[in-house]
Amino acid sequence: MTQKIIKREFGLSGSEQNPDITGKSWRMVLKRAVGKNAPVPVEAFKEHGVDFVVRRDLKSLVDGMNAVTGRALIDFAALEREIAARDREVDNPFSKDSQIVHIRGARNYIGDKLIRAAKPHKILDPANGPLIAVRLRILTRKTLGGLETDLSSRVLGNDGQPVPGLYAAGEVAGFGGGGMHGYSALEGTFLGGCIFSGRTAGRAAAAAL
Repeated sequence: MTQKIIKREFGLSGSEQNPDITGKSWRMVLKRAVGKNAPVPVEAFKEHGVDFVVRRDLKSLVDGMNAVTGRALIDFAALEREIAARDREVDNPFSKDSQIVHIRGARNYIGDKLIRAAKPHKILDPANGPLIAVRLRILTRKTLGGLETDLSSRVLGNDGQPVPGLYAAGEVAGFGGGGMHGYSALEGTFLGGCIFSGRTAGRAAAAAL
């Protein structure tokens, strides 16, 4: 990404990482929109994060990215060719490039245009720099399930029968979000299902004693 992209589009989880939005500060929101820098927490990650590589030119960026992993996983010529092809589409108002089309579509909403979606620009243009790369680490943050349970919140074994004395409640049992809300599960909708499954498990355990 470029500095123009990170200041608008790089979001960090947690209220403390987004002081302009969570602090309801229009001044800070406008500063994000018109200033050069990203919010202070994002800039701190960019400058000091061990998984961030910040360089002025693409060759140095690729060298830095390969140095992070200790292996030459990225070929400079191939990456330059891909980015140059993408940059050419910025000048085409009728471009069918998926990324460009989606950016322009997002900016049709005034809120995203002002503060959340960077204007399409050429990544290799030094005026939009510096260039920034972030090492990708794949992890599982939530499973929305994992243990199969019956309607009494008893955990079922491989044979489909309840495991004696073992109950599950909350997200591990699939009731925290996915069980009740499916693909529509949102962070704020998990608590009700956790409470419900916890009460069910507690009642079933008490009845079994």
